[in-house]
Amino acid sequence: MKTLLSIGHGYSARAISAELIANGWTVIGTTRTEAGAQALRAEGVAPVIWTAPGDPSVLPLDEVTHILSSVAPSREGDEIDPVLECAAMELAHAPKLEWMGYLSTVGVYGDRQGEWVDETSERRPETRRGKARLAAEDLWQRLGHVADVPVHLFRLAGIYGPGRGPFEKVRAGRARIIRKPGQVFSRIHVDDIAQVVQAAIMRGGAGGAWNVCDDCPIDPGEVLAYAADLLDMPPPPQVDFDDAEMSEMARSFYSESKRVRNDKIKSGLGVTLKYSDYRDGLRAILAQESQN
Repeated sequence: MKTLLSIGHGYSARAISAELIANGWTVIGTTRTEAGAQALRAEGVAPVIWTAPGDPSVLPLDEVTHILSSVAPSREGDEIDPVLECAAMELAHAPKLEWMGYLSTVGVYGDRQGEWVDETSERRPETRRGKARLAAEDLWQRLGHVADVPVHLFRLAGIYGPGRGPFEKVRAGRARIIRKPGQVFSRIHVDDIAQVVQAAIMRGGAGGAWNVCDDCPIDPGEVLAYAADLLDMPPPPQVDFDDAEMSEMARSFYSESKRVRNDKIKSGLGVTLKYSDYRDGLRAILAQESQN
């Protein structure tokens, strides 16, 4: 019997755990509230109320074989990894531990002005949060050496899926197409995140970094326009990047442009993406909505 401890059990981790539970795994998920705990129970996940940084003694580590952390740095980037800040040694000495994973981001590559990157590309983030992600990756790798278990770094592109994506913005009238010539992003459907992480868990191996993205890096405005078309709604209004009102985080997001290669997850993990581009993914979300 294998047991996954999912720290910061959020949107992506829920999809990952559903796959594992279906295959007979036990999944323990951390949450901050009793309401969150009730939601986890309803999905077959054993909840632990724990906020990092916090007392790690509440974590049931005796039976844990696999650890996956979804906890990001602070919004300001001044707290690199609150999990490792308070629980690194406890996690490393879990008696049955054999695998660790960390959900990172393609933001560690920084701005490439639309050029391609892969897992061999230098990490050179320019934003504070990107630099914190780079530091967190290194800390998890070091912890793997201490624990003598492989660490897998999953560098996620922009995540979308049911309940999280362009449809909600278009329907609410909040969507805007930001005009910024040459801007391209990569993205990934949450179901493909789940199958990539599960493949890495099942194959084991020496660990390392994996870019988790689809085959179609593209201007985000085209995604919004396509979503509106699927909904039979007019395209969102356009606004120049320099004139757009947006949060500091959103503006930093638009400060980077790159195309991310995903060859390694295909050759190294045998993954065939369910949704190789945003069109397939968005159509599938609408089809699922119509069935619910």
